Amino acid sequence: MRSTLLLGTRKGLIAYRFHNGQWTMESCSFEGVPISIAYADPRNGTWWACQDHGHWGVKLQRSKDRGKSWEEVTAPAYPEGEEVKDGMPATTRYLWSMAHGGNNYTSRLWIGTDPGGLFVSEDGGNSFQLVESLWKHPTRKEGWFGGGRDLPGIHSIVVDPRDEDHIHIGISCAGIFETTDAGKSWAIRNKGMSADFLPDPTVETGFDPHIVVAAPSNPDFLWQQNHCGIFRSTDGGKNWIDVSEPQGPARFGFAIAVAGDNPDQAWVAPADSDVNRTAIHGALVICRTDDGGKTWKQLRNGLPQENCFDIVYRHALVNDSNAVVFGTTTGNLFFSPDRGENWEVINNYLPMIYSVQFAD
Repeated sequence: MRSTLLLGTRKGLIAYRFHNGQWTMESCSFEGVPISIAYADPRNGTWWACQDHGHWGVKLQRSKDRGKSWEEVTAPAYPEGEEVKDGMPATTRYLWSMAHGGNNYTSRLWIGTDPGGLFVSEDGGNSFQLVESLWKHPTRKEGWFGGGRDLPGIHSIVVDPRDEDHIHIGISCAGIFETTDAGKSWAIRNKGMSADFLPDPTVETGFDPHIVVAAPSNPDFLWQQNHCGIFRSTDGGKNWIDVSEPQGPARFGFAIAVAGDNPDQAWVAPADSDVNRTAIHGALVICRTDDGGKTWKQLRNGLPQENCFDIVYRHALVNDSNAVVFGTTTGNLFFSPDRGENWEVINNYLPMIYSVQFAD
């Protein structure tokens, strides 16, 4: 297990350090400022803070000394004249996802935004350019729309470590898109997914993946927590299979994580329903599958089982080796040293937690 946790929260970027068998707060940066994503680049140790100022808008900060000092870099911006749809100018409203470009592209970074634009940097984040091939995709203006947010957003960027020009992205609401040439061209990968909220379920786009992740041990195994259930692909997203529990809690939610050593093992953080986005029957539960979604186990030991309203946002459930950590909408942070069998409280009094990441 890596020894650092980075949290993006409603009131700052918070770092925890594991030492002498316990997690302690190491630092808090940008206290009072919403951090939509706190991200550590594993290639060079740089920390990134994607800020969501209520007054100043989005800003992007980086630190090369574990948060002791920060420098602001220019946040991704849409070229003048670009439109979300006819008559609506495109401006960066939210930085929703971040990923490094791989060990073969040491200066490459990707950022996904609301209103649905993907940006790439080839100079370590000093500048970002809109990926125009995706922005100008023929389905975008009419076939993409907002889900939980007013406009479409790219919340998931999955870079294949075997071929770093091969990338899957998740868009709410549009679905899964795949590129094999670093963004020059794109294929839609929504086969097998459902969208029961659409009048025509056979449409090409309009699906609502809440998050998409790849199994580290076999990146052809993709998992997504979708608005309409939990889906899994074993062929790189070409086909999706619904592995939700028809009658159990493992159905609706936002977050999903996959074990680093087993592509069939995954965790989800269920919520009651689309209509009632709270803990199920007042009890917090994490569900784990060990067999690719054929069966799910409810993991409750150490979690509150009454009077609980917490849910888990899409970037706030992670695992590393045997450790699993998640943060909630009411500022509770939980840790399991044994893949979810038992849970411990790290803190009950944090701000709303948007993202959690293990780092060195």
